[in-house]
Amino acid sequence: MAAEPEPPGSAHTPSPPDAAPMLIACALGIEQLALRSGRRRHGGASPGPVTVLRTGMGPANAQRAVTRALEGGELRGAAVVASGFCAGLEPGMHPGDLVVADETRGPGGSTPCTGTELLVQALARAVPGRTVHTGPLTGSDHVVRGQERAQLRGTGAIAVDMESAATLRSALSTGVRSRPVAAVRVIVDAPEHELVRIGTVRGGISAFRVLRSVLPAFFEWHRSLLLPRR
Repeated sequence: MAAEPEPPGSAHTPSPPDAAPMLIACALGIEQLALRSGRRRHGGASPGPVTVLRTGMGPANAQRAVTRALEGGELRGAAVVASGFCAGLEPGMHPGDLVVADETRGPGGSTPCTGTELLVQALARAVPGRTVHTGPLTGSDHVVRGQERAQLRGTGAIAVDMESAATLRSALSTGVRSRPVAAVRVIVDAPEHELVRIGTVRGGISAFRVLRSVLPAFFEWHRSLLLPRR
């Protein structure tokens, strides 16, 4: 699914002021549309205010937008989820598969994700029947194709996108360094299903529908992290 970058923007859903906030960052307007329409379509109670932030494409835009959002008062302690579409690196992946990162990788190093298994379990309930892949999600500043895809797979990464690593690194460098962070992406481009091939539109529609269904899993993950541990 092709989409032109749009100016950064956000959509905010209010909740009680003393509840724990969550920031969901995505790059494109089409990703924000999927996440926002998913809230209306699938519902699900969030444990606090939810802001869906459109950062614009690329790591530099993600870093600037997330840093700016988290420097504000009400989002200072927010949990942060990087979401949207990605390219799968492993053979056998299909558009509409989900990727839950256990870490993100970028030029600044790796960032461990919080509650990965909780997210995997929550997504299995929210989007039944969809394959969920878990592993390292690597960053790039450009669209990855062909041989470069194989080279990245050789590093152990299972998927690549342009913003997740910068989003999570910025989140932990701004305000509360112990905040929960996660990255959940939907595959729109895979080794046997590259964007330049016939079937791209069908794959993009499938990925959009899956992304529209993930918010209840994010809310469940967030609630679980807020529960007291014994």
